[in-house]
Amino acid sequence: MRTLIMIITLLVFTPAMSQTKIGGNVMPNVMKVGGEYLKMNGGGIREKMVFDLYVCVLYLQEKTTAASTIIAGDVPMAIKIKIISGMVDNENFEEALREGFDKSTNNNVAPVKDRMEKMMEEGFKDDIETNDVYDLVYQPGKGCSLYRNDKFLVTVKGLDFKKALFGVWLSEDPVDASLKKDLLGK
Repeated sequence: MRTLIMIITLLVFTPAMSQTKIGGNVMPNVMKVGGEYLKMNGGGIREKMVFDLYVCVLYLQEKTTAASTIIAGDVPMAIKIKIISGMVDNENFEEALREGFDKSTNNNVAPVKDRMEKMMEEGFKDDIETNDVYDLVYQPGKGCSLYRNDKFLVTVKGLDFKKALFGVWLSEDPVDASLKKDLLGK
């Protein structure tokens, strides 16, 4: 009887423990990348003025608050973005990403520009809709892969590209300083 109670307890409470609510949006605490599970490092909401635009979650092998270590790391990691506002469309999302790349590279986007454009062109062909989920997944030796609603869109190679991409949210001059703190679990 005791075993049955333990099994029922695990079945009831395990799903709740494997997710976190961020601004009312349920996000997974783990993400499978290749053959391993990455843990949620932190997550928050990207805001612009008074509008909530998207939920953003950072997944790593081991939790850390060191943004520079994350950016430089040649290890599996991922960022999950869930669009929560109808105000987000392809044009303004791409514009924000380009601005983020500029900031992340200290206005020296030239070394990654062609690859950035490839990601934009192949990754954002279809209109962005509320509740779309984008996964930016980095795997060493493979590059950064972009998925939309679990559908593969494009892979862009290069550790330098990954540093610039993750720097959009984690660099010294991120797109949203408050979100950066949230992603770092601070």
